[in-house]
Amino acid sequence: MKHFLSIRDLSRDDLPRLFAQIAELKARTKARDRSTPLPGRTLALIFEKPSLRTRVTFEVAMTQLGGTSVYLSAQEIGMGKRETVPDVARNLSRWVDGVAARVFSHRTLEQLAEHASIPVISGLSDLEHPCQALADFFTLWERGMDLAKLRLGWVGDGNNVCNSLLLLGSMLGTSAVVATPPGYEPDARVLEECRRLGGRIRLTTEAPEAIENADVIYTDTWISMGQEGDREQRLEAFQRYQVNDRLLAFAPGNALVMHCLPAHRGEEITDAVLDGPRSLILEQAENRLHAQKAIILNLLGGDQS
Repeated sequence: MKHFLSIRDLSRDDLPRLFAQIAELKARTKARDRSTPLPGRTLALIFEKPSLRTRVTFEVAMTQLGGTSVYLSAQEIGMGKRETVPDVARNLSRWVDGVAARVFSHRTLEQLAEHASIPVISGLSDLEHPCQALADFFTLWERGMDLAKLRLGWVGDGNNVCNSLLLLGSMLGTSAVVATPPGYEPDARVLEECRRLGGRIRLTTEAPEAIENADVIYTDTWISMGQEGDREQRLEAFQRYQVNDRLLAFAPGNALVMHCLPAHRGEEITDAVLDGPRSLILEQAENRLHAQKAIILNLLGGDQS
C-alpha cells in the first residue's frame, strides 16, 4: 500500500492483519504504553472541510506514535486557487513524511497522490471515506461478529461513507440492503466494483426492507458540507428515512445502530436511538483513532509489531 485513498487500496489479505494491528494499537493506548515508533515523523493535515473527529484523531494518532502534525486549512493554502494541487504536493514532499487530506473532490486526492513522493491518506472525499469504514468494520470485528455472515442495512443517502462501507463489506463477505430515495443511490461505479468483488448488495426505496433482517443499521447525515443549498429538497426527499423507534420496530431485537457523526439529531436519527442501548456510535468514533494509527504506521513505516 503506497497511499490510502480508497478501500480498494487494501486487499482481502490485508484485512485480518490490519484488524489485529488496530486491536494491538488500541490495547497499547489503554495500557498507557509510551512506545513511539514514529519519532521525528510529521504528517501534514490538509482540510478543505472542517471536522472534529478527523482532525483530532489524526493529530492524537501522530502524537501517540511519537510524531507531530501540521494543520493546513483551506484558507491558509488555497489549494487549486492560490496554488495548484501538484505544486502543493511537490512542496509538502520536501518537508513532511505524509499527508492526510479531507477534501471536496476525490480528484484532488488523486492529484496529491500523483505528484507527491510521500504517502497520501484520505480523510474524506465526495466519493469515499475509507478511514471511517475501516474503523466501523473493526468495531464490529472487535465485538466478535462474523463479518462474512453480517447483514448491513443502510438507511438514507447513498453517500461517500456508504460507498466505502459497501466496498469493504464486499471484500469481507458482508451482505447489504441499501434504502435510499430515488436518485440518491450509491455511486454506480462503486456498485459495479462491489459486484466484481462478489458483493451481495440490494437496493430499495423502502427503509423497512433494509433493516428487517439486519444485524447492523447504519445511517448518516442527509445534508453534507457543500449541500446546504439543497437542504429543503433533501429534507423532503428523506423524511421517510429517519432512524427512530418506529422504524426499529421492523428490525431484529438485537440489531445494532451505527452513525459516523456528526449527527443532525431529529433529522436522520432521533436522540432516543443515537443515545440508546443499541448504539455503537461512540465506539466507532473512538476506533477512528486506532484505525488511523494503523494506516499511518503501514504507510510511514516504523515498528509494526
